[in-house]
This record gives sequence, C-alpha cells and structure tokens, in this order.
Amino acid sequence: MEKYDYDILTIGVGPAGMVVSAMGTAMGLKVCAIEKNKLGGECMNVGCIPSKALLRMAKIRHSATKYTDFDLEEMPLPKVNSPFPNIQEKLSFINDKKYAVKFEKVDKILKQGAASFVDSHTVAVGDRKISAKRIFICTGTSPSKPPIPGLDTIDNVLTNENLFNLESIPESMLIIGGGAIGSEMAQAFSRLGCKTTIVQMDSHLLPFADQFAGEELEAAFKKEGIEVYNGRSIEKLESKDGRVVLKTKEGEILEAEKLLMAAGRVPTLSGLDLEKAGVNYTTRGIPVNGNLETNISHIYAVGDCNSNYLFSHSAMHQGMIALMNIMRPWPFKRDFRKYVVPWTVFTEPQVSSVGMQESELIKAGIKYDVIESKHADYGAAIAEQVTTGAVRVYASKMGKIYGVSIIGEGSADMINEWGLAIQKNIRLADIMLLQHSFPSMSFMNKSIGESWMMNILKNPWMKKMTGFMLR
Repeated sequence: MEKYDYDILTIGVGPAGMVVSAMGTAMGLKVCAIEKNKLGGECMNVGCIPSKALLRMAKIRHSATKYTDFDLEEMPLPKVNSPFPNIQEKLSFINDKKYAVKFEKVDKILKQGAASFVDSHTVAVGDRKISAKRIFICTGTSPSKPPIPGLDTIDNVLTNENLFNLESIPESMLIIGGGAIGSEMAQAFSRLGCKTTIVQMDSHLLPFADQFAGEELEAAFKKEGIEVYNGRSIEKLESKDGRVVLKTKEGEILEAEKLLMAAGRVPTLSGLDLEKAGVNYTTRGIPVNGNLETNISHIYAVGDCNSNYLFSHSAMHQGMIALMNIMRPWPFKRDFRKYVVPWTVFTEPQVSSVGMQESELIKAGIKYDVIESKHADYGAAIAEQVTTGAVRVYASKMGKIYGVSIIGEGSADMINEWGLAIQKNIRLADIMLLQHSFPSMSFMNKSIGESWMMNILKNPWMKKMTGFMLR
C-alpha cells in the first residue's frame, strides 16, 4: 500500500476548507491545510464577516435618525471616522482567539504561497511537496472584472478584496452590480455618509431573487437617497480630475470619487495546475458529481470553486457532506444537490429565499397559489416600525411548499423554518399547527398557514361539509 504524508489535504481554508480540516482531525485523520492568505479565507477576512460588521455600524448611525426626531437638514450628522481599523481589530481577534483553537491539530501552511498540483496525490507549496490520500480543492471565487472599456484606466478600483482597507469613507461611490455585495455595500456606505449609486444591466436589484423583492428593496433604497439605474449598458469608464466618470449607452453620465466592482464572481483556479492532476475544469468551475468528487475520484472540489452555489453556508455544508462521503460505502453516500439552499441579503429590509422562485415555477409549468403575510398587517411590526416587507409562499392547493421569499425584518431567521419544511416535505398545515413564539417576526410564518387554511374553508364543498358535521 502506498504511503502518503497525510490522509487529507485541503487547498484553501475558507468556509469549506475549515469544515473539512476541523472535522477531519475530529475523526482522527491526519490533516494538512494550505492557505496562501489568512485563516478563514475570503468570507472571514474580506467577505461576509467584515461586510456584516460594516452594515451593523451603518445601521446604528442610521437608527439615530430613524427612531428619533433628529432633523438632518437642521443638524447634519458628523462625518464618520474610518470604521475599518475597528473591523480589522475584530477580525484579528476572531482569527487569533477563536478560529486558531479549532485548528490546533491541523498542520497549517499559511502565507507561504499558493498551492499547485504535482500529480494527482501531490501538491507543491514553494519548495515543499506534500502528498495526501485525498485532496479537497476549496479555493473559492474572486471578483469578476467584466470587459468594460476604460476600466483599466481607473486607479484603485475597489472590490470586496480591498474595500475594507480604505482609510476613510469616500464622499461618493459608483457601484457596478446590484447583487448581494453591491446592494449591501450601497446601503452601508450610504448610511455612513457616502453618496452611493448602483448601475447594473439587470432589470431589478437582486436579479437572482423574485422581482417583487428587488423592487421593494429599490423603493427602500430610494427613500434613503441611494440611486439605482437598472437595465443599463455601460459604454465606458474614464478618470477625470481624480474622479470616476461612467457613461451609459442610454445617455447618462455619472461620476463619483470611488468605483466598486460588484459584478459577479469567477472561480479561483489559476496556478493550481489542475492538468497535472488530470482534473477537468472550465471557466465556470470544477464539475463534480453528487458526492462532490471531480473526475479524479479521490480529489474533491468543494464550495464556490465548483460554482453550484456561491454561499458560505453552502460551502460549509458541502465540506461536511464530502467528508462524510469518504467514510460511507457507495449505497449510503449523500448527494449534496438534494439539500435545499436558503439565502439572505443583509440589507434593511433583509431579503431571503429558499426553494423555487416564482419565475422558475412559471417556466416549469407548475400550478401554484400565492399566500402572503405583510409586515404592515402585523401588530408587532407596526409597533416596532418595521412595516416594510412580506412573507410570500408559493404552494399547491394541498399545502405542498414549492418556494418562499421573505423581505423584511427577521427574514434571515424566518427563512430557515421554510428550508426545513421544503427539505422534509412538511406542509402548510404543519406550519399552522406549530406554536410560534409571539410576538416574534416568525409568527408571520404561522399566519401563512392560517391564511392557507382559511382559503380552503371558503371552498363551497368544505362549507357544506362543515355544515353537515355541525348538525
């Protein structure tokens, strides 16, 4: 039997690599983890964690005007000092005091360069070669830079990779892209005193979401002074007097101090030398089967690099599934594609979804009913002044849940109940009969079940049955 240096080797220690490494050592396996940057990867250091910290700071400042009689015109809020040193301090604490403890038994190779394959069982980092019985590619994605004329003439283009290293909040910012990153950062920077403008080619914000959610979010943005230009084609970018000038083919000329590119993600595969391992890949990522195996069965591609779902929680889940599968014989392996994937955009209002979008149901020819519960109709939401939004459920007449979209306060927590319901084929009657803590926002989920039942009881046949039973 051939001997290897390690049982498992992970390339990349972001959400997927962290799960594989930590669980692998917990199983008693010998694990090596390679990360060219910092422990935690993009999510921890330049992605979801710092962005949520910035959103929280911005929300606190915004709340000073929203929930008081503070008049911005009579007394403008003072200019914000840079929040970024505080964020970096918190990230260092998490890395050094929280994460590092979980990886004490993992042989870590950090900040010593990028990994590249030598053969299907061996990876090189600098002058060092490491072999492993199984290898997990967990390299994630990087910001996409579309071929916009003039983009290469703009100095210091911002992406999520350098955004949190700014020394101060800019006076104004143009954002190309209206997805999760673009929308979250538009609101965060706007609330911190920066004039923000979103320009995108899609017809509504959050193009991966239901249209009503994107339109509701855009309405909220406009109330806060955030400009949104949907359905635009960018003719060119240029630098003029130290500012960024953007011209659209529709005739608008927009300018700002800074430019943030948030126009999608691309798999980080450059320099891996996948050919030497015989691993197939495309510009879209590394194809995998349901077990998360590449075409080389002992090499796995986990998380964003396989381009199935670009979410940190999906990467973590895939890492767990892939590791479980190496311990299971074929009939008992789990298929990661059979698990639902809820997601949330952490703007205010929050936008969350799970299951099928309405457009997908229409395309598939599936008949469905729409059951909706609005925040504006719920007493707790009215009292707490969070009346924007709604829970919208797409279901069959018999209560089978196809998909759910929630926009509004609490959606990030509320959506998980619906995810479990779809995954376990729990129906609306069960949601109705589950006692929900009152007056939590999740009580609106129960209201959906009650509305569904009320609609059934309106059926003439049901009315006859009820009358007959009461005789």
